[in-house]
Amino acid sequence: MNKMSKTNKVSVVLPAYNEEKSVGKLVREIKTLNNDFEVIVVDDGSSDNTFAVAQSAGAFVIKHPYNIGNGAAVKSGVRIANGDIVILMDADGQHSPKDIPKLLTSIDNFDMVVGTRTGRSNLSWYRSIGNKILIKVAEFLSGHKIPDLTSGFRAIRREKLRELLHLFPNRYSYPTTITLAILKSGYFIRYLPLDSINRRREGESKLQPIRDGIRFINIMLRIIMLFDPQKIFIPSSILFFTIGC
Repeated sequence: MNKMSKTNKVSVVLPAYNEEKSVGKLVREIKTLNNDFEVIVVDDGSSDNTFAVAQSAGAFVIKHPYNIGNGAAVKSGVRIANGDIVILMDADGQHSPKDIPKLLTSIDNFDMVVGTRTGRSNLSWYRSIGNKILIKVAEFLSGHKIPDLTSGFRAIRREKLRELLHLFPNRYSYPTTITLAILKSGYFIRYLPLDSINRRREGESKLQPIRDGIRFINIMLRIIMLFDPQKIFIPSSILFFTIGC
């Protein structure tokens, strides 16, 4: 690791919902990588043994009394994180702890590093098309190229993350929110291609494509309205004026 990653404390936040099959192995791999990493698992109202498995593996575990959402779990973990750099990653095993040093060594001069997916996606055709549409909408609204909008594997400077934490939705679209909020705040993002990222290893996806796609677009519009409302108002005004004529 470079000088930055050696002198800054690192917190790893893992939002988890019914991930007893994968979370223990993941926590142990992170602690083996660097025992000084603060590993925080937020059990978002799981009905299985996620809490006990994560705790026995060596993580500090927060337990939500009932399921609120992935974004809410991330917020709970970030609020208590002590690290100067916060690593966000999924608890289902799709992200490899071996890539954490790559994120840390890439964050110099940046506020966030996003581990981006490479190669062909194993998403269904309709979800793949929907994801591409969302990325194009986000790129238009933000004015920036975004290789991967929804990756949950990120390294972020804690002060920037907490500054924008109130914008996070409680459900699944927090990666979209933090990407747009960081860009529209004038902060800097680096995208780091990672061949090891899998779509999902354990359990089933909890996303519902149509419903969550609509939510993603609503969240993108809300973020842009906060940071750059002219991006919405000017095109809308031109459209209404044209229709009116």
